Amino acid sequence: MFAEEVRGLGPVLDVGCGPGAITAHLAGLGVDVSGVDLSPRMVEHARRLHPGLRFAVASATELDLEAGSLGGILGWWSLFNLPRDVLPEVLASFARALVPGGHALIGTHVGEGDLPRTEAYGGVPVTWTTHLWQPEHLGDLIVAAGLEPTAQLQLAPGGPSGRAQVLISARRPPEAVPGR
Repeated sequence: MFAEEVRGLGPVLDVGCGPGAITAHLAGLGVDVSGVDLSPRMVEHARRLHPGLRFAVASATELDLEAGSLGGILGWWSLFNLPRDVLPEVLASFARALVPGGHALIGTHVGEGDLPRTEAYGGVPVTWTTHLWQPEHLGDLIVAAGLEPTAQLQLAPGGPSGRAQVLISARRPPEAVPGR
């Protein structure tokens, strides 16, 4: 659905692309997509696994996105580690970067509170906090950022995290036509 919505609107950015699997999937569906990730190792893996695609090291909090430059932006289970007070500005930067009618797709873990992490990916030592979100609160942040939610999919607990999850699709409203 996301690929259908963004195809032809302009480039798409996969923020927190990891090893590039979703970036490559979207490219295979005909989307002009590139990926960024905070981890140089993840970007290294993405470039190795998908040599024909564009990947760069960048932080979601320091993206220098030109206003109206993207047809779509993806936060595929990559924003849950941002501090709660930082996420609203990141979402607002996404909204500014989208063309009118452009789409954002955000996926995250559902719940209350924060989970400090010291191990991930089968025992690799890490240090981060997973911030759990209630769908309605995340939806409110998306609206406050200037986007219109268009669809929401809630996933039952299960999978690798064992937690419920949510995907929220939103779009930048089309520009108002003068006189209407």
